[in-house]
Amino acid sequence: MRYSTLSFLKSEWGEEMGNIRDLKKFEEIAKYQFRDFGLLRQAVTHSSYANEKRLGKNKCNERLEFLGDAVLELISSEFLYGLYPDVPEGELTKKRASMVCEPSLAMSARDIQLPDFLLLGKGEEYTGGRERDSITSDALEAVIGAIYLDGGIECAKDFILRFVLNDLDNKSLFYDSKTVLQEIVQNQGKVPEYVLTGCTGPDHDKRFFAEVHICGEIYGKGKGHTKKAAEQAAAYEAVLSLRK
Repeated sequence: MRYSTLSFLKSEWGEEMGNIRDLKKFEEIAKYQFRDFGLLRQAVTHSSYANEKRLGKNKCNERLEFLGDAVLELISSEFLYGLYPDVPEGELTKKRASMVCEPSLAMSARDIQLPDFLLLGKGEEYTGGRERDSITSDALEAVIGAIYLDGGIECAKDFILRFVLNDLDNKSLFYDSKTVLQEIVQNQGKVPEYVLTGCTGPDHDKRFFAEVHICGEIYGKGKGHTKKAAEQAAAYEAVLSLRK
């Protein structure tokens, strides 16, 4: 069944299926082998690529993203419900929002090298789409939706627990690092100051560099595609330094 599916896909998309070998590498990383390989191919197909190749609107990953978002919400809710039996609904909602927010999902996507396997249109590729949080997080949700359709809820749950709901303390610290740093230094009567130290790259793919100073001393440095991301990275480094 698997090889006949691959043969069908090769004939349908021709040379565009030259990424099959690469996607098989992604299966190894994701520790899941698709029965319907076309679902994985669709999950990594951005709308810009589908439009450029005139594949049709339903060949991109947007519908799978919609489904994966719902599956992720269910699994993460169940996970938190069991992990925090005494936490009220409002706090659980906040925790879930932090765990499955766009930056957190993008981090998870990069951990499994998903951006490397995305099919993007030339324009999106040129403007740095492969590193954009919105695109990588959407693709991760699409992969979750694809796994759900291909293997059912238990397979999707295993993937989510393994690659999304993992290392939560570190992920939470990173995306709350400015708040955490603020709380640490306030207790010492100090205030962190963020300084933009540089900016490189063309307008469509800039890289910002920032430092965080406390009482005139550099405690952390960071870089990112936005000023906020660079400051967040600098704050993260500062928190780790202070905790040591």
